[in-house]
Amino acid sequence: MTFKALIVDKDEDGKTHASIENIDVSRLPEADVTVAVEYSTLNYKDGLCLGPGGGLVRNYPHVPGIDFAGTVEESSDDWYKPGDKVVLTGWRVGEAWWGGYAQKARVKGEWLVPLPEGLTTRNAMAIGTAGFTAMLAVMALEEHGLKPESGPVLVTGAAGGVGSVATAILANLGYEVAAVTGRESTWDYLKSLGAARVVPRDDVAETVKRPLESETWAGCIDAVGGPMLARVLGQMKYGASVAAVGLAGGANLPATVIPFLLRGVNLLGIDSVMKPYDGRLKAWERLAKDLPMDKLEAMIHPATLEDLPALGADILKGQVKGRVVVDVNA
Repeated sequence: MTFKALIVDKDEDGKTHASIENIDVSRLPEADVTVAVEYSTLNYKDGLCLGPGGGLVRNYPHVPGIDFAGTVEESSDDWYKPGDKVVLTGWRVGEAWWGGYAQKARVKGEWLVPLPEGLTTRNAMAIGTAGFTAMLAVMALEEHGLKPESGPVLVTGAAGGVGSVATAILANLGYEVAAVTGRESTWDYLKSLGAARVVPRDDVAETVKRPLESETWAGCIDAVGGPMLARVLGQMKYGASVAAVGLAGGANLPATVIPFLLRGVNLLGIDSVMKPYDGRLKAWERLAKDLPMDKLEAMIHPATLEDLPALGADILKGQVKGRVVVDVNA
């Protein structure tokens, strides 16, 4: 039996190239659950894996795709049976393990979660790792005391995948959302997701000599890192928290400890890759309840496997808005 897959291979000169191939099911990795993939999506990591790998891919040839949703075909795991709808994000699938840019995938049952009631597999991939991460960030801020009456919440990199979903969730929960973007063309899009105002990226892009500025934000979901995160830390209200989810602006943090010592600011690290099962399930249940499906639909850009090499290059350049949903059977 053969199926269609996007294969990334590396030639003798170390250059990678991607192509659509029909491959035999026997080439799938050994694991206990085989899934007929229906949809996947596109994340920053996928862009890296579609190209030179960014140090993420261990062996070639490789099938990228860190997320997928579909129907169980075969299972030796007691938790799943043929016909079950399932979702996978994380666990280094699509990086160190063949992923979702194919019509079939074979993974460990412990990496899967059941498709939450109220979501389709297409919905789930419009959410994907980006939306799952956004929900984890919202939950972490709530656990540290954030409430709608606390004040405005900043979302950096707001037009990207994580930022788009975070903006929609927070607005739906009653928060005043300030969305940071460097693209004026996305302002109307962000306001349609529920952002109360848009903050131009240049307003918070550079660090200042003062370690503290006026107390402005009751919370922040930061997908940028680097100098912007350092700047935002000095603008947080007393006892407020920043959930750090990305490093689009760099991995270095040119900050001081003053916001932590004088304002009790919390910097919360958000990891979606190795999140234990119970936390995953809770986040997916919250997504089904707290993310408006009409807002999610407005973020979607449909794609096929054939579109992915070009889209992978675009996302690395910050040129993808919202959520790409890949129909692997189209």
